[in-house]
Amino acid sequence: MRRGELYRVAKPSARDPKRFRVFVVVSRQVVMDSRFSTVICAPVYSAYDALSTQVPVGADEGLKHESSIHCDELISIPKTILTNYIGRLSPAKIELLNRAVQIAVGFPDHP
Repeated sequence: MRRGELYRVAKPSARDPKRFRVFVVVSRQVVMDSRFSTVICAPVYSAYDALSTQVPVGADEGLKHESSIHCDELISIPKTILTNYIGRLSPAKIELLNRAVQIAVGFPDHP
């Protein structure tokens, strides 16, 4: 498991109307390689509102439809359910993900 990988998860929560949802792993590698049982992920939705906390993704990342990563909705997911690998973000998309997460959690820009 690596940062920027996309996984399809069956019924991630009782509130989610979808039977499956794709998530992108956001946690740093040291957490994924540790004994911690969960990692931080961001959900992927088909809606894209061009917000600074959203990252557009699609076929290049292994998805069937144009979609977006919603970094305002970060959640912790057990590593054990991240088994259905979909694809991986390019280095350029990971940079966009970094910036979107930074904005979502309110971290200021660094020179």
